[in-house]
Amino acid sequence: MTIDSISKQTYRRFLLASQALWPGRRFEGPLGAESALKQMQALQLDPLTMVARSQDIAMYGRVLNYKPEHLYQMAYKERKAFDYGGWLMMYPMSDFPYWRLHMKHRKQNGLNYESFKHPPKDLLKFILAELRERGPLGNRDFEGTKVKAWSYRGRKETSVALFYLWLTGEVMISTRKGFDRIYDLRERVLPSEFDYAVTEKETIEFMSRKIISFLGMMRESRLGTELSYYLHKDVPREDAKKIIHQLVEQGIVSRVGVESSKDGFLILNSDQPHLSELEAGRVPKIWKPKGVTTDEEVTFLAPLEIVSARGRAKKVFDFEYLWEVYKPAHQRRWGYYTLPILYGDDLVARLDPKLDRATNTLHILGFWLEDDAPKDEAFANAFANGLKRFADMIGAKKIDLGGITQTKLRSYLKKKLKS
Repeated sequence: MTIDSISKQTYRRFLLASQALWPGRRFEGPLGAESALKQMQALQLDPLTMVARSQDIAMYGRVLNYKPEHLYQMAYKERKAFDYGGWLMMYPMSDFPYWRLHMKHRKQNGLNYESFKHPPKDLLKFILAELRERGPLGNRDFEGTKVKAWSYRGRKETSVALFYLWLTGEVMISTRKGFDRIYDLRERVLPSEFDYAVTEKETIEFMSRKIISFLGMMRESRLGTELSYYLHKDVPREDAKKIIHQLVEQGIVSRVGVESSKDGFLILNSDQPHLSELEAGRVPKIWKPKGVTTDEEVTFLAPLEIVSARGRAKKVFDFEYLWEVYKPAHQRRWGYYTLPILYGDDLVARLDPKLDRATNTLHILGFWLEDDAPKDEAFANAFANGLKRFADMIGAKKIDLGGITQTKLRSYLKKKLKS
């Protein structure tokens, strides 16, 4: 059965469920990280570790008993995933053949960086020879002339050249030391079964499906913009319309309207049965949680979480959220590393956490409830359960609740966390 229009609640629940955040954690343990990534389609990576890296917070919200080492094990030891792109993301390894067109276009267009649009051929040959002879190497293993600061891409010509070789697919990230990239030749990292390139037509169809799946449902007008990034090639609006028409004709996607929204949305037809279940007030069996639900235990969302970052929290949940790490302290409304709190199928509060590694203490620097958020014992209990799991994930032995100004809630949490 195909649904043409859905309620706001169905929209919200589907977006959360398509990212495996609702009604609870669907995966478990080290193997769960791989399954979660496939469900998510992509995971944005970030180096900041105020309390934990964004990617680990994202995984904790989907994988029961998740530990940060599970991600590196899955990606770099088992070769189940690779990280790539200027917008740094981790993807399932099976996606690699479909990124080869993007990499080809990168090689044609070069870097948008002054004289390093195309790094000198001799420098590229030197780096490839060093990798071939010495094995996996990082930016620190090369000497080179300094260039203007280029953040994590490198501050030496050798570092920028390594970055170029990575973008063009000649080298891959073999592992990481902390968050530092360690590169190696593609053929020594990429499993042989994925070392090939597909056609442009196959790439466009695959990437279109991937984008829609990643976003859950996508505004029809966005496909051209999104594809332009994934292909590293401008996709005009008319071309995007033709692609959508073909996907609809092939029965791959369909159009869906959302209550009170003027926009038209695209959804994969394989997800239509889930919409039918949700509209009927049921939760699809395939989404059954491994543990507790988000009604029983809140989830702290990662700062770069696709369901809430980049203005989506306001559009989907009517919840203002802005990651304020790049704002001066006096301009911050909430806190440096504030995280949205998911309770049930809604965002109801914000938390500003910090981990003191010297004492293994999780400090709650700030906590803000929405005006219409529940303030009963059920929420307090779910909040306490969420704090326990989060503290366990980051290795905290103590929790300092000093930033929670709601006296009754803080008192309840203290008692609950001691028991």
